[in-house]
Amino acid sequence: MSRIGRMPIAIPEGVTVTIAENNLVTVKGPKGTLERVLPAEMTIKQEGSEIIVERPNDLKRNKALHGLTRTLIKNMVVGVHEGYEKVLEVNGVGYRAAKQGSKLVLSLGYSHPVEMEDPEGVTTVLEGQNIIKVQGIDKEKVGQYAAVIREKRAPEPYKGKGIKYKTETIRRKVGKTGKK
Repeated sequence: MSRIGRMPIAIPEGVTVTIAENNLVTVKGPKGTLERVLPAEMTIKQEGSEIIVERPNDLKRNKALHGLTRTLIKNMVVGVHEGYEKVLEVNGVGYRAAKQGSKLVLSLGYSHPVEMEDPEGVTTVLEGQNIIKVQGIDKEKVGQYAAVIREKRAPEPYKGKGIKYKTETIRRKVGKTGKK
């Protein structure tokens, strides 16, 4: 039995979960509403203030979907209750970030500034010129947008210049050595 799939999902106060036909799960909370169609093979039940996900049999596909379905619902509940945030750091001389309305403007050593429009449901907040906070209620969208921002100038291993996650450590390499 899936250890993750077996665990019940506690619904915090202020969050409502509705399960419609075809496993359409809608989660409403103080931060917003999320909706998702989950695999039809899984049985999703609400018992009191908990949600339980069950699988019909032990086929390999159903075993895989069991934990996934439970985790997707859990992420939706946490998202509408607390929200998600990824913190990025811009390192390098002359590298900086600025905000123009809903546009994120990055100066990353290219001949032109890199402009990025915030996707729907995701916002970027700047702290100073080198810390970008990507916030939203959908864990997938927040992580994807943070990855797209990081991709514009991934950190390089010699000086550590580029955009990195706050928690990420860059493995540094030793540069060239001169002739003796």
